[in-house]
Amino acid sequence: MEHRKELTDIIVNDKLMIQTLRIVKNLNLNDCWIGAGFVRNKVWDFLHGQNTIKLTDTDVVFFDQSNISETLEKEIELKLTQTDPKTSWSVKNQARMHLRNNHPRYSNTENAISHWPETATAIAVRLNSKNIVEILAPYGLNDLFDLIVKPTPHFDSALFQKRVNEKQWGKQWGKLKI
Repeated sequence: MEHRKELTDIIVNDKLMIQTLRIVKNLNLNDCWIGAGFVRNKVWDFLHGQNTIKLTDTDVVFFDQSNISETLEKEIELKLTQTDPKTSWSVKNQARMHLRNNHPRYSNTENAISHWPETATAIAVRLNSKNIVEILAPYGLNDLFDLIVKPTPHFDSALFQKRVNEKQWGKQWGKLKI
């Protein structure tokens, strides 16, 4: 519970994150969250006493089985870009991502992000109808706050190692335990 409060405090005290969460909330998409580096990088920066995060790649995820076309995702990205052109938006309907990832069908966004590469990446946040930060973390927040980088149980370990090598997170955040 302590990490949930800590994450919420980090987000609430970051005007850019709150603004971004409000923009996405106003889309009114089903089971919609912002995840991955939006959360992970901010926390790693916070724990390293630095501010390297730029919201250049903001991963918006939602779950809508009624329309799994990539066209819908591109339309939403365009709308977001028109609202905030400084941010590079990536929108993915998790109701279709099982096809791309060759997995069984996902039941909701939480189930989908449980298949993301790292436990510290498989975290998403949103503002609810009362503008309170909600956190989705199928593996909890300990690895994120303990700076542990490890694969989720659903992710291939060879692909995980390749991803870690390409991202070179250890150079940017020296305290990570990879």
